[in-house]
Amino acid sequence: MNLSRRHFLFLSAAALLQPGTSGGKRDMIVRAARPLDLEMPIEGFSDYITPIDHFFVRSHVYTPRVDIGQWRLTVDGEVANALTLTMDDLRRMPSVELVSVLECAGNGRGFYEPSMPGLQWGHGAVGNGRWRGIRLADVLKRAGLKASPKEVLFNGADTPLGTMPDFQRSIPIAKALHPATLLAYEMNGETLPMEHGFPLRLVVPGWAGDSWIKWVTSISVLDREHDGFWMARAYRHPGRAVQPGTAVPPEQMHPVTSLRVKSLIMEPRDGQAVTQFTRVGEPLTIRGAAWSGDAGPVARVDVSVDGGRSWTGAALPRNQRTDFGWQLWSYRRTPRREGEYTVLVRARDAAGNTQPLEQEWNPSGYLWNVVPRVTVRVGLGVEGGIGDDVRQSSPPPALKSSCLACHDDDVIRQQRLTRAQWDTEINKMVGWGAKVPDQDRSALLDFFAERYGPRPRRP
Repeated sequence: MNLSRRHFLFLSAAALLQPGTSGGKRDMIVRAARPLDLEMPIEGFSDYITPIDHFFVRSHVYTPRVDIGQWRLTVDGEVANALTLTMDDLRRMPSVELVSVLECAGNGRGFYEPSMPGLQWGHGAVGNGRWRGIRLADVLKRAGLKASPKEVLFNGADTPLGTMPDFQRSIPIAKALHPATLLAYEMNGETLPMEHGFPLRLVVPGWAGDSWIKWVTSISVLDREHDGFWMARAYRHPGRAVQPGTAVPPEQMHPVTSLRVKSLIMEPRDGQAVTQFTRVGEPLTIRGAAWSGDAGPVARVDVSVDGGRSWTGAALPRNQRTDFGWQLWSYRRTPRREGEYTVLVRARDAAGNTQPLEQEWNPSGYLWNVVPRVTVRVGLGVEGGIGDDVRQSSPPPALKSSCLACHDDDVIRQQRLTRAQWDTEINKMVGWGAKVPDQDRSALLDFFAERYGPRPRRP
């Protein structure tokens, strides 16, 4: 039996998700198998609380194995009393439960044009969880803060790959002391799963997932801003409009913090033929999810079915109104004639912020929150979609020895970069320990640029 390349890759990805290989995750989109990066399919937005087996996974490194009997949490730095705590110590402290969205800063990166390096997330690097643990503020107060703390630095049990810098992130003291910032040991009523940070993860509601450190083992109170790689050079945003394709030096950007108000259309799908609504008088249900960041919860969701000429409020369930969780919205409309309809949705938060009609570009593809839109064809056929631009150059031998020692090729395949971007990526990986002989470098660069160059623009 002959298999197409696409079908072969699909079957390979499916095999990686068998029970025991990813904590029981089902029907997930595999963005990378090593380290594990899984995206929730669009159907996951039908759940108010995202089930653990559909909750996305973002990993910079391999998932560590933690022996809870040996695990300890240390608290040091600008404190009066350094602490060493067991899980039993933490569970004896007053517990708190809250509902909060966890979203990767790069969710939606795959939609930016021109594209940039990184996992090419679609919509599903996000989930809405129910988290239980203790307030970080209670631990810091127990340690006793000194006079002028500025930031709190977190590290975990994970081990960097090659010469990659250790993944450490810090948050300002004000956010650390916020009553909603938790050290969580449960997720959706269960012990925190390994791929989600067992035995302890930081929960920073309203902020992007890069601050939600997993497998936490140490907390250090600082009297300065942390200047490690993952704060000073990674997860940074210019905070302003940038000409697409422009490089911005890290020192001219600031760390990603709060999420932006955002909505998503789960149903109908883009380009879907709504054949069940071909007769006049049959209603079309439009539904999805909306969430926000530090500026306050979602206050309103509006829907347009005429390309933005008019807007009508969607229904928001009263029992889903929390400070940091998402809300599932719905809207019903009855098409009066056959034709093509452009559906747009925009959310507004409690501070009055709303989604933009055009997405501002940034060099790392963070915080995508443009007004979503879908085209619904009522009573009309569906045109074929644009196929993948699959190029046929053969991989050089150095691909396996130089690139696939730490990760699989799924990380490479999803990225569609210019030759200059691929050149920069090779330099970065060499800096992190990849062994690329000088005589093989040109062949690798030629292969990446030809096979995985920029994706074709849609007409």
